[in-house]
Amino acid sequence: MFNSIFEINATGQSITTVLICAAVALVLGVIVALTHMKTSQTSKGFLVTLATLPILVMAVMIMINGNLGTSIAILGAFSLIRFRSIQGQAKELLSVFFAMMIGLACGMGHVLFATIITIIAILAILLFTYTPILEPNKKQRVLKIVIPEDLDYEDVFNDIFKKYTSKADLVRMKTTNMGSLYKLTYNITLRSGIKEKEFLDEIRVKNSNLKVLLSHPQMEEEI
Repeated sequence: MFNSIFEINATGQSITTVLICAAVALVLGVIVALTHMKTSQTSKGFLVTLATLPILVMAVMIMINGNLGTSIAILGAFSLIRFRSIQGQAKELLSVFFAMMIGLACGMGHVLFATIITIIAILAILLFTYTPILEPNKKQRVLKIVIPEDLDYEDVFNDIFKKYTSKADLVRMKTTNMGSLYKLTYNITLRSGIKEKEFLDEIRVKNSNLKVLLSHPQMEEEI
């Protein structure tokens, strides 16, 4: 069912076969780009990259055609591109990997396999994006507090946490400002119905009105 459309043991591929693979790779790449556009905030440049990446990877696979020396050269080129690129968000990395998978499959002639996997993966992405499945707890926060060095950080906020949170774990502590201040990082889960401003105001009373940062886990910042 998932046999390659390329001729086995052929020294080269016909122009018709290559064009079929290129057309499928381009169409599936555009579908991946449209899916990413609908489910994430992005730029046109990145969408163009997603749309054209499958056909370029497909071309590389056809040029390699079992040649070990060419394979090593291509691997080196991809390594240079990898180390000269900045790290993206999880959705962007997923989409790039998705586009490369399509290109690899089409470059080996498995156009039906690439099409079926693309349909299944896109349905899964849409399902997980627009339904509560895999949605994290919206009450989870990252709390960062700066306190003076003479304040006992182990117990000073316990009464506040009992009042406003159902869970509070100290995950990191470090000194700053020549050791005169401590930066504490907590993973917390807020109780339902509480007012975040009141929560932060009580913390500010305890930490002498030094910096406090309350954020969602995916938007964690330094203070």
